[in-house]
Amino acid sequence: MIRSLRPLAAALLLLTVNCSLLTETKAQTPKTYTSYEILLGLKKLNVLGSVMYIAAHPDDENTRLIAYMANERLLETSYLSCTRGDGGQNLIGPELREGLGVIRTQELLAARRLDGGRQFFTRANDFGFSKTSDETFKIWDKEQVLADMVWVIRQRRPDVLITRFPPDARAGHGHHQASAILAAEAFDAAGDPKRFPEQLQYVQAWQPKRLFWNTGSFFVKPGENMDGYLKLDAGGYNPLLGQSYGEIAARSRSNHRSQGFGSAAQRGEALEYFQPVKGEKASKDLFEGVDQTWNRVSHGAAVGKLIEEVVRKYDASNPSASVAGLLKVRELMIKPGMFVQDYSSSVFYVEKRKEVEELIKACLGLHLEATASAASVAPRQPLQLTVEALNRSGIPVSITGVYGDGLSLDTTVVLAPGKNLSLKRTVNQSSLRETSQPYWLNQPGTVGMYSVPETLSVPSGTDAAIMLATSKKGDSKLPADEPVGSFGVVFSRQKLIGMPENPSSFGTCFVVSVLGNKLYYAVPVQYKHTDPVLGELYQPLAVVPPVAVNLPAARAYVFTKQMLSDGWGKTVPVTLRAGRAGVSGNLVLNLPAGWRCEPTSVPFRLTAKDEELTVNFKVQPVNAPAGKTELRAVATVDGQAYSRGIQTIQYPHIPTQTLFPEAVAPLVNLDLVRGKAQNVAYLMGAGDEVPEALRQVGYNVTLLKPEDLTAARLKQYDALVVGIRAYNTVDRLKTQQPEILKYIEQGGNVVVQYVVNRGTVLPEIGPYPMTLSTDRVTVEDAPVTLSKHQLLAAPNKITEQDFKGWVQEQGLYYPSKWDPKYQTVISSSDPGEAPKESAILVTDYGKGHYIYTGLSLFRELPAGVPGAYRLITNMISYGKEPAQ
Repeated sequence: MIRSLRPLAAALLLLTVNCSLLTETKAQTPKTYTSYEILLGLKKLNVLGSVMYIAAHPDDENTRLIAYMANERLLETSYLSCTRGDGGQNLIGPELREGLGVIRTQELLAARRLDGGRQFFTRANDFGFSKTSDETFKIWDKEQVLADMVWVIRQRRPDVLITRFPPDARAGHGHHQASAILAAEAFDAAGDPKRFPEQLQYVQAWQPKRLFWNTGSFFVKPGENMDGYLKLDAGGYNPLLGQSYGEIAARSRSNHRSQGFGSAAQRGEALEYFQPVKGEKASKDLFEGVDQTWNRVSHGAAVGKLIEEVVRKYDASNPSASVAGLLKVRELMIKPGMFVQDYSSSVFYVEKRKEVEELIKACLGLHLEATASAASVAPRQPLQLTVEALNRSGIPVSITGVYGDGLSLDTTVVLAPGKNLSLKRTVNQSSLRETSQPYWLNQPGTVGMYSVPETLSVPSGTDAAIMLATSKKGDSKLPADEPVGSFGVVFSRQKLIGMPENPSSFGTCFVVSVLGNKLYYAVPVQYKHTDPVLGELYQPLAVVPPVAVNLPAARAYVFTKQMLSDGWGKTVPVTLRAGRAGVSGNLVLNLPAGWRCEPTSVPFRLTAKDEELTVNFKVQPVNAPAGKTELRAVATVDGQAYSRGIQTIQYPHIPTQTLFPEAVAPLVNLDLVRGKAQNVAYLMGAGDEVPEALRQVGYNVTLLKPEDLTAARLKQYDALVVGIRAYNTVDRLKTQQPEILKYIEQGGNVVVQYVVNRGTVLPEIGPYPMTLSTDRVTVEDAPVTLSKHQLLAAPNKITEQDFKGWVQEQGLYYPSKWDPKYQTVISSSDPGEAPKESAILVTDYGKGHYIYTGLSLFRELPAGVPGAYRLITNMISYGKEPAQ
């Protein structure tokens, strides 16, 4: 391939330049192209330019601008998000933190598949809302995040950088500010070989042409002078795609379902404004002075002319007629001497060659597929594979080999037009592969940063392995004893950084002969099945451990003196799941000093793959100090300890994700009096784990449907607790609110957890007016001033100690105004701010009571924070205890 570069350098270039592309087709329904999408791709071959959009979170990106740049300007367009959105809330399910970060990562990838962009990340962890960049940089490792940003810029070599936010308080969020500050520093650092020189063994320094801030009406004050800003209309219509960029953007943005960002399509003019920040001046266009043709690379003019000819002769009714021309383009790209000691030119040749090969496949209507008979496989276990190929053109095509880990088919098969080739094989894996755990979750990180492992093994047959093999062997016929699929790859930490997800866990390499030309196509092995409602579905093949050790999700085990006096301990169920047949070993609960369990250990044997066995341990504090600790479940098989469970995340808009969380759970020895309240009704909102937390301290909790919220039904409960964001997501509350107020009036107690200040289903969520806002206290251990309110006195005496050890924000969406009938209970503030008094508002209404709280109980209770349990107990018991 790259014959003028040294072989090792060529291999590194291939892997480095393309590592961002390795997961683009991972675990998706095999991509098919319309004739007009092929034409758009052909036109894009002749554009050599790149733009990178930079912001802080999933959903911060300008999807309309990305769609415009990728499909109108035909540029390589990418979005670099500092975080994966782990610190937000989830409107579609119970996943928070790492699980939510995985969901939002996949939502971004789904968005990019629609708008044509590519997706990248840094190692920064979304630790929750931050008010200033200074606060953000105290928690993020600024130098690491900057290094990651520089790495991605040097890899992708964008001509123009664009930020979403300004580097100051106008950005509204500390992460937003930080992303803009880092982008400006990365603009300079990427071109300086003295900055992060360790990266230069893989890439070269790269200086973008200019940096802009993509501003808009939400940042610009009315009447502000916009002179000096560049503008463009990103609202145009693309006849090849049959959509405007506003329509594409709406579909793209609507993939952010976990955040409730379903968007209406916009049509017509849509002006975007750009304020110059750094780099060369431009008076008319963002890319002024940037040569976006093949003339910018060595020997490129001839390639550009060939591509122009292919585009000119393209027949939309017969795309296969372009195959011969594309093969000529490819032949010229790999011609000896085309790759010189010019790194920049080589990068473009590598990128465009992959695009050409994909377009050849599209023009042929060539369908290549490799599927497994099961959704998961354990290392070194046999796997049933079905390999399929179909040529839907009149061009002669042959499969001369299919290779992968444990798979070697080197018999030439001619694909007759319209005839399907289907081969079944049992594959005995030859390599010890790693589980499918997302690489950034493999090792413990910090509050502000994810940890990336030193290495990640990628087996043969995957895209990375094929690129390395072809760089070693060129395009000559490979010896039978050294097939292209036989090379595995070990990704270094540096190459993993920035990647949106893992490379495929298992892949196959199809060696395809077209008109005398040999091409290599990496096809990930997936699990395919047919759902009776949804039809044919694909999901990633998960590599799992021999045994998974599962504890109930998001559960803290809480012990109180009252509970211990009623019986011996608490049951901790541990569910073992076999990743392969014939797994046997021993299961234990590791407990800290002062705790004991029965039994102390349990031998197990699981005969069949996916067989499950639940073992119940009885756990009790003996001489344990009050407070929070943790337990860990460990299974030992063949001398190897396993302490991770398995978690499957399934939503219709993203591929199925498999995670392997640590089998740990909080243990809490709690000084708590539950009081007289026993029976609690709970209305779920956007999804949380509070009901289980209430059961842990002995409440009888009943989950009610919205239609069950009648005064007559609620009368049997001591309290109604309303889940987070219910007044944003449960439309039926419009009609049930009078019944809830009637229940309170007749003596009931209602506790409403935080509600977002926008998009409530009715104007008033309480018996008296209050104005919700975005006010919050982000510092978890911010000092709290306590009033003498009865809510803090009984049944538990609340002190400042109850606000210690909180996780991710003290509270959010506090009311900014409220009726005098509401009483305030506590106040606190972030450093340098005025006290906020509305974290808890209480009012009497008739014979009953209403409480609104913005405290982040939905995070604190599953995390086992003792004070959170004492606070919510007092809220539920309010009005039922003797005055203190």
